[in-house]
Amino acid sequence: MANLIIREELKARRVRHWELAHELGVSEQTLVRWLRFELSEDRQLEMLMKIEEITKRKERSLETERKE
Repeated sequence: MANLIIREELKARRVRHWELAHELGVSEQTLVRWLRFELSEDRQLEMLMKIEEITKRKERSLETERKE
């Protein structure tokens, strides 16, 4: 399966395809098509960084909700 690292990170961090696509500025359909074939290392790193950003943003949001 192509892009296994990206797929595993999305699943482990509970990031949805549409969330990553939004961060990358593409449609969800485009992201799914990209994942069909192995991506360049640069593209994979970009996606992993975006997944990390999304995860951190979600964590901050949860912390804020708990304080209120």
